[in-house]
Amino acid sequence: MNIQKIRALGLRGATPEGGWSEELQADDCVHTLVFVETDEGITGYGSVFTSDALVLAALKVLRPLCIGQSAIEPERVSERLHQNTFWLGRGGSITHTISGIDMALWDILGKVTGQPIGRLLGGRYRERVRPYASLLMDQPAPLRDELQRWKEQGFRAFKMGWGPFGRVSDRLDEEIVATAREVVGDDNQLMVDAGGSDAHWQGRYTWALRTAQMLADYGVAWFEEPLRPDDLEDFVHLRRNTLVPIAGGEVLTRRQSFLPFLQRGAFDIVQPDVAKVGGISEERRIGWMAEENGVRFIPHGWNTALGLAADLQLASAFADTNLVEYKTGSPYIDDIVVDGWQLDADGMLPIADRPGLGIELDMDAVARYTNAS
Repeated sequence: MNIQKIRALGLRGATPEGGWSEELQADDCVHTLVFVETDEGITGYGSVFTSDALVLAALKVLRPLCIGQSAIEPERVSERLHQNTFWLGRGGSITHTISGIDMALWDILGKVTGQPIGRLLGGRYRERVRPYASLLMDQPAPLRDELQRWKEQGFRAFKMGWGPFGRVSDRLDEEIVATAREVVGDDNQLMVDAGGSDAHWQGRYTWALRTAQMLADYGVAWFEEPLRPDDLEDFVHLRRNTLVPIAGGEVLTRRQSFLPFLQRGAFDIVQPDVAKVGGISEERRIGWMAEENGVRFIPHGWNTALGLAADLQLASAFADTNLVEYKTGSPYIDDIVVDGWQLDADGMLPIADRPGLGIELDMDAVARYTNAS
């Protein structure tokens, strides 16, 4: 069974706000779906956390390396793509696009073998996992209402990020965290994401250390991206000098970029994004490296339904990956799959045991958000 065709469609019309300093608009494209078709009629689905313009450009380079290759050998094919595009931008749009292709190839392998991807990765440690509601920070009053809404939906873990946090005053930062803790309660998990990958992020080590001490007082489960993504030394010092766990890594790509952060002890929790890091094949290797270095592996998931499905399969295959990110209110997660996602009575998400990624796309919804006929 060989790869016959690769298509890409960008999602537009309902792009959620990201909290970025140059805020996303509804018609901006930052998520692209990838479809890999085989010569035996099976199609695999993938997702890329990159605009369709960049994905389409990358596919002009990658297609000749893919067409005719085995469609049921995701790791070999993905590594072939990495090895043969080294000089074209390792870690950039090429790598992001390989992520979508790799995800689709794992989906095909699962469909051909009749197995969920998690089992093909070595076995399933769990049949369900806790999703944390991922939402933007706001002023205390509207934030209170937003958190209450998702709590009533059944979520029992919450991450709030970006917005005014770290950008106005220490006093406002603490008011935001105090409000959130009051709403979610002491029995639910609360995480804080400073958004250090924002353009021209001004949070420095002294701010991060002072803020981490405040977060520890409120029982925050982790402090995410408190520093600029490449500030390795400051991450190392911060983790050594605070009690709140430190998380990061969402903008890093390929395992080679993660290695110094893991070996130096920069993170308590590492967060590769399957839709840009190199796909399931690469993320699995990063997860293994994290385990070997005593770091928890919890995927970053500001993504699509396909990215969430991949994260669920990865979570099933790692003993300590007991959380996944759920971007609240995004139609690209909630609307483009048949039957949608449902929390159980314990606030957990079932991990599909159907073949491949285990989900069925609603092609009418896909067409609506991609302007595809």
